[in-house]
Amino acid sequence: MPKFIYTAKGYDGETKGGEIVAQDEKSLAQQLRSEGFLVTSITKVEEEKKGKTSANFLDQFESVPLKEKMIFARNLGVMFSSGLTVSRAVNNLALQTQNKKFRKILLDIHEEIQAGKSLSEGLAKHVNVFGELFVNMVSVGETAGNLDEVLRIVAVQLEKEHDLKSKVKGAMVYPAVILTVMFVIGIIMLTFVLPKLTAVFKDMGTELPVMTQVVIKISDALRNHGLLVAIGLIVLILFGQYFFRQKTGKKVLSWISIKFPLFSPLVKQMNCARFARIYSSLLKSGVGAVDALKIISHTLTNYYYQKAILGSVEDIQRGVALSKILADHQDIFPIMVSQIVEVGEETGKTESVLLQLAEFYEAEVDQITKNLSSIIEPLLMVVIGASVGFFAVAMLMPMYSMMDTIK
Repeated sequence: MPKFIYTAKGYDGETKGGEIVAQDEKSLAQQLRSEGFLVTSITKVEEEKKGKTSANFLDQFESVPLKEKMIFARNLGVMFSSGLTVSRAVNNLALQTQNKKFRKILLDIHEEIQAGKSLSEGLAKHVNVFGELFVNMVSVGETAGNLDEVLRIVAVQLEKEHDLKSKVKGAMVYPAVILTVMFVIGIIMLTFVLPKLTAVFKDMGTELPVMTQVVIKISDALRNHGLLVAIGLIVLILFGQYFFRQKTGKKVLSWISIKFPLFSPLVKQMNCARFARIYSSLLKSGVGAVDALKIISHTLTNYYYQKAILGSVEDIQRGVALSKILADHQDIFPIMVSQIVEVGEETGKTESVLLQLAEFYEAEVDQITKNLSSIIEPLLMVVIGASVGFFAVAMLMPMYSMMDTIK
C-alpha cells in the first residue's frame, strides 16, 4: 500500500503530521476522522518517488530563497517556545513550505532528529544551504538552553540580510532594464536596419572609414553567423559565472567592487553592517570572540573582508584588541568602526554598540540605494549617447565622403 505524508488538526485544536500507510486518500481521511482529526493536507510519497530522477535533476537548478530560511527560523522559534518539540515543529514546517527542495531538506532533518541527533547536527548536514552562522548559533542555543531566543536572533539577522540584498537589487533594476533595452535595440539596428544603409556604401566602391567598416563587420556577423554569436555569448556568460565562483574570480570581483568609485561606498557599508550585526548576534548568543570571528570570515562574501577577519583570529588569541586590528585595515573598515569597537571594549558593551553601528550602516545603505538610480542615470545617458554617436558618425562619414566625391 502507498505511503502518505499528511497534516491534520484535531477538534481540540491539536495539530499533528507525519507519514502513514493507507489504501488511498479517502481511507486515510476516514482513519484520522475516527481518531478525532480532520485532514488539512495529503501528499502521496510514491508519486514523488516515480519522478525521482527528473526531480533530482531539476533540484540542481532550484535554490532555497533567503526568505524561506528567515520564515523557518522565526516560525521554529515560535513553535518551540509554545511547547512543541523540535522534531514535531520541523516536521510541521516541512509540510507547510512550498519550496520542494527546502521541504526535502527539512524532512531529512526531521529524520535525523528522530534518529536521536540534535537540530544543529541535522542543520550541519545541509550547511551549504543554512550557512555556518545558522548552524553554529543553533548549536550554541542548544548548549545554553535558550534555543528559542537564539532562533529569534537568527531570524532577525536573516531578515536584515534579506532587506539589504533587496534594496541593492531594487536599485539595480533601473540600470539593468535600460541596458537590456539598449542591447536589444542595438541588435535590431545592426541586424535589420543598418544592412540597408551599408549596402549603399558597398556599391560606392570607395574605401570606407574604419568606424564604418567595424559597424559593417559587426552587422554581417550578426546576420550571417547569428547562431554562432549567440552560442559564443552564452559560453562567455557561463565561463564568467564559473570564473567568478572560483577563488581567483572572487578575488578579482572583490577588488573591483572595493576599488570602483561608484560602488565602493555601498560595498564597504554593506560589509561593515553585516560584520557588526553578525558579530553582535554571535556574542549575544554566547559564542566566544575567536569562534565568532571564524564564523564571520566564512559568512562575509568579499574576499578582502574574509582575509582581514580570518587574519585577526591569531592576533585576538595573542591578546591584541579587535579595535586595533580593524584600525590596521582602514582601506576596508572606516575609522569609525574601530573607534566604536574600542568604545565597546572599554565599556564592556560591545554587543550593544555593534548593534547600533549595524543600524547606522544599514541606514546609510538604505540612503545610498535610494540615490543610486539618480547617480547612475547620468552615466547611462553618457553610455547611450556615446553609443548612438558612434553609430551616427560611422553612418554619416561615408555620406560626407560621397558628397565630396560628387563635388
